Amino acid sequence: MNKRDNILRAIRFDTPDYIPMSFHINVACWHHYEQNALQDLMEGHPFLFPNFKRLDNITPNYGLNQLKDKPYADPWGCVWKTSDNGITGAVHGHPLPNWDNFVSYNPPRPENTDGTFPIDWKVLGERVDRQKEQGELVRGGLPHGHTFLRLQDIRGYENLIFDMMDEEPDLLTLIKMVEDFNYQFVLDWMKLKPDIMSFPEDLGMQVGPMLSPDLFRKFIKPVYQRLMKPARDQGCIVHMHSDGDIRTLVDDLIDGGVEVINLQDLVNGIDWIADKFAGRTCIDLDIDRQKITALGTPDQVDTLIREEVEKLGSKKGGLMMIYGLYPGVPLENVEALMTAMTKYSTYYA
Repeated sequence: MNKRDNILRAIRFDTPDYIPMSFHINVACWHHYEQNALQDLMEGHPFLFPNFKRLDNITPNYGLNQLKDKPYADPWGCVWKTSDNGITGAVHGHPLPNWDNFVSYNPPRPENTDGTFPIDWKVLGERVDRQKEQGELVRGGLPHGHTFLRLQDIRGYENLIFDMMDEEPDLLTLIKMVEDFNYQFVLDWMKLKPDIMSFPEDLGMQVGPMLSPDLFRKFIKPVYQRLMKPARDQGCIVHMHSDGDIRTLVDDLIDGGVEVINLQDLVNGIDWIADKFAGRTCIDLDIDRQKITALGTPDQVDTLIREEVEKLGSKKGGLMMIYGLYPGVPLENVEALMTAMTKYSTYYA
Protein backbone atom coordinates (compact mmCIF):
# COMPACT_ATOMS: atom_id res chain seq x y z
CA MET A 1 0.00 0.00 0.00
CA ASN A 2 1.52 3.33 -1.03
CA LYS A 3 1.30 6.52 1.03
CA ARG A 4 -1.67 7.90 -0.89
CA ASP A 5 -3.73 4.75 -0.47
CA ASN A 6 -2.83 4.54 3.20
CA ILE A 7 -4.04 8.10 3.85
CA LEU A 8 -7.29 7.54 1.97
CA ARG A 9 -7.89 4.32 3.91
CA ALA A 10 -7.28 6.13 7.19
CA ILE A 11 -9.79 8.83 6.25
CA ARG A 12 -12.39 6.28 5.16
CA PHE A 13 -11.93 3.91 8.13
CA ASP A 14 -10.78 1.26 5.69
CA THR A 15 -7.97 -0.39 7.70
CA PRO A 16 -4.77 1.51 6.81
CA ASP A 17 -1.40 -0.14 7.33
CA TYR A 18 -0.33 2.59 9.74
CA ILE A 19 -1.41 5.92 11.20
CA PRO A 20 -0.37 8.67 8.74
CA MET A 21 2.16 10.91 10.49
CA SER A 22 3.38 14.29 9.20
CA PHE A 23 6.25 16.31 10.64
CA HIS A 24 6.63 19.84 9.26
CA ILE A 25 9.66 21.99 9.99
CA ASN A 26 8.92 25.71 9.84
CA VAL A 27 11.46 27.52 7.68
CA ALA A 28 12.53 29.78 10.58
CA CYS A 29 14.01 26.70 12.25
CA TRP A 30 16.89 26.68 9.77
CA HIS A 31 18.33 29.87 11.24
CA HIS A 32 17.39 29.14 14.85
CA TYR A 33 18.86 25.62 15.09
CA GLU A 34 22.21 24.27 13.98
CA GLN A 35 21.42 22.94 10.51
CA ASN A 36 23.43 19.73 10.78
CA ALA A 37 21.69 18.86 14.04
CA LEU A 38 18.26 19.16 12.40
CA GLN A 39 19.42 17.19 9.37
CA ASP A 40 20.80 14.45 11.65
CA LEU A 41 17.33 14.07 13.16
CA MET A 42 15.65 13.97 9.77
CA GLU A 43 18.16 11.46 8.45
CA GLY A 44 17.60 9.27 11.50
CA HIS A 45 13.81 9.11 11.02
CA PRO A 46 13.16 7.91 7.45
CA PHE A 47 9.53 7.03 8.24
CA LEU A 48 8.79 10.75 8.64
CA PHE A 49 11.27 11.95 5.99
CA PRO A 50 11.42 9.19 3.35
CA ASN A 51 12.80 11.46 0.61
CA PHE A 52 15.31 13.34 2.72
CA LYS A 53 18.57 14.35 1.03
CA ARG A 54 21.26 16.00 3.08
CA LEU A 55 22.57 19.42 1.97
CA ASP A 56 25.72 21.28 2.91
CA ASN A 57 23.73 24.43 3.46
CA ILE A 58 20.00 25.04 3.52
CA THR A 59 18.81 28.41 2.29
CA PRO A 60 15.20 28.83 3.40
CA ASN A 61 12.60 30.11 0.97
CA TYR A 62 10.51 32.56 2.97
CA GLY A 63 6.97 33.45 2.03
CA LEU A 64 6.11 37.02 1.06
CA ASN A 65 4.47 37.56 4.46
CA GLN A 66 7.39 35.94 6.32
CA LEU A 67 10.10 38.52 5.62
CA LYS A 68 11.47 40.45 8.59
CA ASP A 69 11.04 44.22 8.35
CA LYS A 70 9.57 43.95 4.86
CA PRO A 71 5.82 44.65 5.04
CA TYR A 72 3.80 42.77 2.44
CA ALA A 73 0.54 44.05 0.96
CA ASP A 74 -1.55 41.09 -0.20
CA PRO A 75 -3.99 41.26 -3.14
CA TRP A 76 -6.82 42.37 -0.82
CA GLY A 77 -4.69 45.29 0.39
CA CYS A 78 -3.94 43.83 3.84
CA VAL A 79 -0.45 44.69 5.07
CA TRP A 80 1.48 41.92 6.84
CA LYS A 81 4.49 42.40 9.13
CA THR A 82 6.76 39.95 10.93
CA SER A 83 9.75 40.35 13.25
CA ASP A 84 11.41 37.03 12.32
CA ASN A 85 12.18 35.60 8.90
CA GLY A 86 10.10 32.50 8.30
CA ILE A 87 7.39 33.28 10.86
CA THR A 88 4.15 34.30 9.17
CA GLY A 89 3.34 37.88 10.02
CA ALA A 90 0.20 39.50 11.34
CA VAL A 91 -1.89 42.06 9.51
CA HIS A 92 -1.11 45.55 10.80
CA GLY A 93 -2.72 47.50 7.99
CA HIS A 94 -6.42 47.00 7.24
CA PRO A 95 -7.62 48.35 3.87
CA LEU A 96 -11.10 49.14 5.23
CA PRO A 97 -10.69 50.46 8.79
CA ASN A 98 -13.94 52.30 8.07
CA TRP A 99 -16.49 52.08 5.28
CA ASP A 100 -15.71 55.44 3.66
CA ASN A 101 -13.81 53.94 0.71
CA PHE A 102 -15.84 50.77 0.29
CA VAL A 103 -17.53 51.99 -2.89
CA SER A 104 -14.15 51.96 -4.67
CA TYR A 105 -12.83 48.79 -3.02
CA ASN A 106 -12.38 45.96 -5.53
CA PRO A 107 -11.52 42.28 -4.94
CA PRO A 108 -8.56 40.56 -6.60
CA ARG A 109 -9.07 38.08 -9.43
CA PRO A 110 -8.68 34.33 -8.78
CA GLU A 111 -7.06 33.87 -12.21
CA ASN A 112 -3.72 34.94 -10.76
CA THR A 113 -3.93 34.79 -6.97
CA ASP A 114 -5.32 32.72 -4.13
CA GLY A 115 -6.05 35.94 -2.26
CA THR A 116 -2.84 35.90 -0.24
CA PHE A 117 -0.12 35.07 -2.78
CA PRO A 118 0.27 35.10 -6.57
CA ILE A 119 -0.60 31.81 -8.24
CA ASP A 120 0.12 30.35 -11.68
CA TRP A 121 -2.61 27.86 -12.56
CA LYS A 122 -0.60 26.41 -15.42
CA VAL A 123 2.35 25.61 -13.16
CA LEU A 124 -0.01 24.28 -10.50
CA GLY A 125 -1.76 22.06 -13.04
CA GLU A 126 1.58 20.64 -14.21
CA ARG A 127 2.50 19.85 -10.60
CA VAL A 128 -0.82 18.08 -10.07
CA ASP A 129 -0.27 16.02 -13.24
CA ARG A 130 3.15 14.92 -11.96
CA GLN A 131 1.69 13.98 -8.59
CA LYS A 132 -0.96 11.84 -10.24
CA GLU A 133 1.55 10.16 -12.53
CA GLN A 134 3.69 9.28 -9.50
CA GLY A 135 0.72 7.97 -7.52
CA GLU A 136 0.88 10.74 -4.94
CA LEU A 137 -2.00 12.25 -2.99
CA VAL A 138 -3.23 15.49 -4.54
CA ARG A 139 -4.21 18.15 -2.02
CA GLY A 140 -6.01 21.27 -3.07
CA GLY A 141 -7.08 24.06 -0.81
CA LEU A 142 -8.01 27.62 -0.13
CA PRO A 143 -5.30 29.71 1.54
CA HIS A 144 -5.19 29.79 5.32
CA GLY A 145 -7.64 32.35 6.64
CA HIS A 146 -9.83 32.44 3.54
CA THR A 147 -13.10 33.78 4.98
CA PHE A 148 -13.44 34.81 8.66
CA LEU A 149 -9.78 35.77 8.98
CA ARG A 150 -9.87 37.48 5.57
CA LEU A 151 -12.77 39.62 6.74
CA GLN A 152 -10.88 40.33 9.95
CA ASP A 153 -7.76 41.31 8.00
CA ILE A 154 -9.77 43.68 5.81
CA ARG A 155 -11.76 45.36 8.58
CA GLY A 156 -9.83 44.65 11.80
CA TYR A 157 -11.05 42.19 14.43
CA GLU A 158 -13.05 44.54 16.65
CA ASN A 159 -14.60 46.32 13.68
CA LEU A 160 -15.67 43.00 12.20
CA ILE A 161 -17.31 41.74 15.38
CA PHE A 162 -19.14 45.06 15.85
CA ASP A 163 -20.22 44.88 12.18
CA MET A 164 -21.74 41.46 12.85
CA MET A 165 -23.47 42.56 16.03
CA ASP A 166 -24.79 45.71 14.34
CA GLU A 167 -25.79 43.83 11.19
CA GLU A 168 -23.91 46.40 9.12
CA PRO A 169 -25.33 46.29 5.55
CA ASP A 170 -21.93 46.87 3.95
CA LEU A 171 -20.59 43.83 5.77
CA LEU A 172 -23.00 41.58 3.89
CA THR A 173 -21.69 43.01 0.62
CA LEU A 174 -18.09 42.44 1.72
CA ILE A 175 -18.83 38.87 2.80
CA LYS A 176 -20.39 38.18 -0.60
CA MET A 177 -17.33 39.68 -2.30
CA VAL A 178 -14.96 37.39 -0.36
CA GLU A 179 -17.26 34.40 -0.80
CA ASP A 180 -17.54 34.81 -4.57
CA PHE A 181 -13.76 35.08 -4.91
CA ASN A 182 -13.22 31.92 -2.86
CA TYR A 183 -16.01 30.04 -4.65
CA GLN A 184 -14.42 30.64 -8.05
CA PHE A 185 -11.06 29.56 -6.62
CA VAL A 186 -12.64 26.30 -5.40
CA LEU A 187 -14.24 25.71 -8.82
CA ASP A 188 -10.87 26.20 -10.49
CA TRP A 189 -9.28 23.70 -8.10
CA MET A 190 -12.05 21.18 -8.79
CA LYS A 191 -11.07 21.18 -12.46
CA LEU A 192 -7.77 19.61 -11.36
CA LYS A 193 -9.62 16.78 -9.55
CA PRO A 194 -7.73 16.71 -6.24
CA ASP A 195 -8.16 13.88 -3.72
CA ILE A 196 -8.59 16.31 -0.81
CA MET A 197 -9.71 19.93 -0.65
CA SER A 198 -8.66 21.84 2.47
CA PHE A 199 -10.42 24.81 4.05
CA PRO A 200 -7.94 26.12 6.66
CA GLU A 201 -9.19 28.87 8.93
CA ASP A 202 -8.36 29.60 12.57
CA LEU A 203 -11.53 30.15 14.56
CA GLY A 204 -10.45 29.40 18.13
CA MET A 205 -8.64 31.21 20.90
CA GLN A 206 -6.89 29.63 23.88
CA VAL A 207 -10.32 29.32 25.50
CA GLY A 208 -13.38 29.49 23.30
CA PRO A 209 -13.83 30.67 19.71
CA MET A 210 -13.11 34.12 18.26
CA LEU A 211 -16.75 34.65 17.46
CA SER A 212 -19.88 33.32 19.11
CA PRO A 213 -21.63 30.23 17.73
CA ASP A 214 -24.61 32.42 16.86
CA LEU A 215 -22.49 34.81 14.81
CA PHE A 216 -20.69 31.90 13.19
CA ARG A 217 -23.97 30.29 12.15
CA LYS A 218 -25.34 33.56 10.80
CA PHE A 219 -22.38 34.95 8.88
CA ILE A 220 -19.75 32.25 8.30
CA LYS A 221 -21.36 28.80 8.22
CA PRO A 222 -23.48 29.51 5.10
CA VAL A 223 -20.33 30.65 3.30
CA TYR A 224 -18.48 27.49 4.28
CA GLN A 225 -21.36 25.33 3.06
CA ARG A 226 -21.35 27.00 -0.34
CA LEU A 227 -17.56 26.77 -0.64
CA MET A 228 -17.46 23.10 0.32
CA LYS A 229 -20.35 22.01 -1.89
CA PRO A 230 -18.40 21.70 -5.18
CA ALA A 231 -15.89 19.40 -3.47
CA ARG A 232 -18.62 17.27 -1.89
CA ASP A 233 -20.52 17.06 -5.17
CA GLN A 234 -17.35 15.85 -6.92
CA GLY A 235 -16.60 13.22 -4.27
CA CYS A 236 -13.52 15.11 -3.10
CA ILE A 237 -12.66 14.74 0.59
CA VAL A 238 -13.33 17.93 2.58
CA HIS A 239 -10.61 18.76 5.13
CA MET A 240 -11.02 21.55 7.70
CA HIS A 241 -8.27 23.05 9.87
CA SER A 242 -8.62 25.39 12.81
CA ASP A 243 -6.28 26.26 15.63
CA GLY A 244 -7.63 27.04 19.07
CA ASP A 245 -10.61 25.93 21.12
CA ILE A 246 -13.40 25.18 18.63
CA ARG A 247 -15.54 22.85 20.76
CA THR A 248 -18.65 25.05 20.51
CA LEU A 249 -18.32 25.34 16.71
CA VAL A 250 -17.46 21.77 15.74
CA ASP A 251 -21.00 20.50 15.23
CA ASP A 252 -21.64 23.30 12.74
CA LEU A 253 -18.38 22.58 10.94
CA ILE A 254 -19.18 18.90 10.55
CA ASP A 255 -22.73 19.76 9.52
CA GLY A 256 -21.24 21.92 6.78
CA GLY A 257 -19.68 18.86 5.16
CA VAL A 258 -16.29 18.41 6.84
CA GLU A 259 -14.98 14.83 6.61
CA VAL A 260 -11.54 15.35 8.16
CA ILE A 261 -11.13 17.70 11.12
CA ASN A 262 -7.67 19.04 11.92
CA LEU A 263 -7.74 20.44 15.45
CA GLN A 264 -5.33 20.96 18.33
CA ASP A 265 -5.04 18.27 20.97
CA LEU A 266 -4.56 19.84 24.41
CA VAL A 267 -6.52 23.04 23.78
CA ASN A 268 -9.65 21.03 22.96
CA GLY A 269 -8.83 18.06 25.20
CA ILE A 270 -7.85 14.56 24.13
CA ASP A 271 -10.76 12.94 25.96
CA TRP A 272 -13.24 15.41 24.48
CA ILE A 273 -11.89 14.76 20.98
CA ALA A 274 -12.17 11.02 21.56
CA ASP A 275 -15.78 11.27 22.78
CA LYS A 276 -16.75 13.54 19.91
CA PHE A 277 -15.02 11.99 16.90
CA ALA A 278 -13.25 8.67 17.51
CA GLY A 279 -14.71 6.02 15.23
CA ARG A 280 -17.01 8.48 13.44
CA THR A 281 -15.11 11.37 11.84
CA CYS A 282 -11.48 11.24 10.78
CA ILE A 283 -9.25 13.19 13.17
CA ASP A 284 -6.17 14.90 11.78
CA LEU A 285 -4.67 15.64 15.17
CA ASP A 286 -2.50 18.72 15.57
CA ILE A 287 0.06 17.75 18.21
CA ASP A 288 0.72 20.19 21.06
CA ARG A 289 3.26 22.94 20.39
CA GLN A 290 2.69 25.00 23.54
CA LYS A 291 3.22 22.83 26.58
CA ILE A 292 4.65 19.32 26.59
CA THR A 293 6.73 19.33 23.41
CA ALA A 294 8.09 22.81 24.16
CA LEU A 295 8.45 22.68 27.95
CA GLY A 296 8.23 19.02 28.99
CA THR A 297 10.70 16.15 29.06
CA PRO A 298 11.37 13.57 26.34
CA ASP A 299 9.53 10.96 28.44
CA GLN A 300 6.49 13.25 28.68
CA VAL A 301 6.58 13.72 24.91
CA ASP A 302 6.56 9.94 24.40
CA THR A 303 3.71 9.54 26.88
CA LEU A 304 1.64 12.19 25.10
CA ILE A 305 1.87 10.53 21.68
CA ARG A 306 1.13 7.09 23.15
CA GLU A 307 -1.93 8.42 25.00
CA GLU A 308 -3.28 10.08 21.86
CA VAL A 309 -2.84 6.96 19.76
CA GLU A 310 -4.42 4.78 22.47
CA LYS A 311 -7.46 7.02 22.87
CA LEU A 312 -8.01 8.10 19.27
CA GLY A 313 -6.52 5.35 17.13
CA SER A 314 -8.07 2.18 15.76
CA LYS A 315 -7.06 -0.55 13.36
CA LYS A 316 -10.02 0.58 11.28
CA GLY A 317 -8.46 4.02 10.81
CA GLY A 318 -9.85 7.47 11.46
CA LEU A 319 -6.67 9.02 12.87
CA MET A 320 -3.86 11.03 11.32
CA MET A 321 -1.33 13.10 13.26
CA ILE A 322 0.67 16.18 12.39
CA TYR A 323 3.31 18.23 14.16
CA GLY A 324 4.69 21.63 13.24
CA LEU A 325 8.15 22.40 14.61
CA TYR A 326 8.86 26.04 15.44
CA PRO A 327 11.94 27.60 17.08
CA GLY A 328 12.31 27.12 20.81
CA VAL A 329 11.60 23.40 21.18
CA PRO A 330 14.60 21.56 22.73
CA LEU A 331 16.26 19.25 20.24
CA GLU A 332 16.00 16.33 22.68
CA ASN A 333 12.23 16.79 22.62
CA VAL A 334 12.25 17.00 18.83
CA GLU A 335 14.07 13.67 18.71
CA ALA A 336 11.68 12.13 21.25
CA LEU A 337 8.72 13.32 19.20
CA MET A 338 10.06 11.96 15.91
CA THR A 339 10.82 8.63 17.57
CA ALA A 340 7.39 8.43 19.21
CA MET A 341 5.53 9.30 16.00
CA THR A 342 7.42 6.54 14.23
CA LYS A 343 7.05 4.00 17.04
CA TYR A 344 3.33 4.49 17.68
CA SER A 345 2.26 4.74 14.03
CA THR A 346 1.35 1.04 14.19
CA TYR A 347 0.29 0.94 17.82
CA TYR A 348 -3.29 0.66 19.01
CA ALA A 349 -4.93 0.20 22.39
